Amino acid sequence: MAETTIKKVSGETSPRGPQGERYLASGKRVSMRLWENEPPTEDKPAAARDYETVGYVVAGRAELVLEGQTVRLEPGDSWLVPAGAQHSYRILETFTAVEATAPPAQVHGRDA
Repeated sequence: MAETTIKKVSGETSPRGPQGERYLASGKRVSMRLWENEPPTEDKPAAARDYETVGYVVAGRAELVLEGQTVRLEPGDSWLVPAGAQHSYRILETFTAVEATAPPAQVHGRDA
């Protein structure tokens, strides 16, 4: 039988992760996080994750450095970080974005 459960996560009570992100709706194969009003930063440490990430910029500006290529992210832009790709972010202007990860990033300790 197909899964028919509807899940709702209230933005006011959604849990926060260790880096300040808000966990939004999450299923078995995909989850969403909200990065809200992230302050400008220098380069965050480069990382490679075992999950794929897609994101959408709501407000602010950032740079994504992906496998040596730099991409500027502005409101209305979306991006993809493939699983296993070396990447880092530099926030240039207070930044708000929604990310979806597959498989879910917060499962099995994959929180960073």
